[in-house]
Amino acid sequence: MNFDLEHEYTSKGYTVIAGTDEAGRGPLCGPVCAAAVILDPSIEIPGLNDSKKLTEKKREALYPLILEKAISYGIAFASVEEIDELNILNASQLAMRRAVAMLTPTPDLVLVDGNVARDFPMNTVKVIKGDAISPSIAAASILAKVTRDRLCMELDKEYPQYGIAAHKGYPTKVHMDAVREHGPSPIHRKTFLKFLNK
Repeated sequence: MNFDLEHEYTSKGYTVIAGTDEAGRGPLCGPVCAAAVILDPSIEIPGLNDSKKLTEKKREALYPLILEKAISYGIAFASVEEIDELNILNASQLAMRRAVAMLTPTPDLVLVDGNVARDFPMNTVKVIKGDAISPSIAAASILAKVTRDRLCMELDKEYPQYGIAAHKGYPTKVHMDAVREHGPSPIHRKTFLKFLNK
């Protein structure tokens, strides 16, 4: 993975480029987490890759490295209530905007993973599969994924009957059966539980 994409926009006059990505759009419960990262292209982070292509152990190892080597980073959430009110796509965008707002210096361009970039206060570029192309987005994807997974371990202690530690809230058969048996908890996304009506 190289900084070709970032360099392309630096050559167009942008000076501070951030990448942003989210984790947790698909789960039935818990908030969606987003991260935004500004990296120095001259500093290498060995093993940096799309979080989905990395093992949990590798993501955990990269997490402190990214925090240490990033020029700036932000990690933010959109709550279960916001997901139900706004829908998951808009809530994900909200979490990304919150993460970007935490960055210092403020970026003049944000590379947004995916095909949607809504209401950012600066220029954005949508990058399909950006976490496999851009180191900035890849770093953000790792911070978001690790942060959310750690939160799921805490939620599992609070709501042990759902098995969240294992599936991280995703709609596995075990999870859906647990919701059918115990009913939804306060951390379940009401708009994601349509399977209960079947």
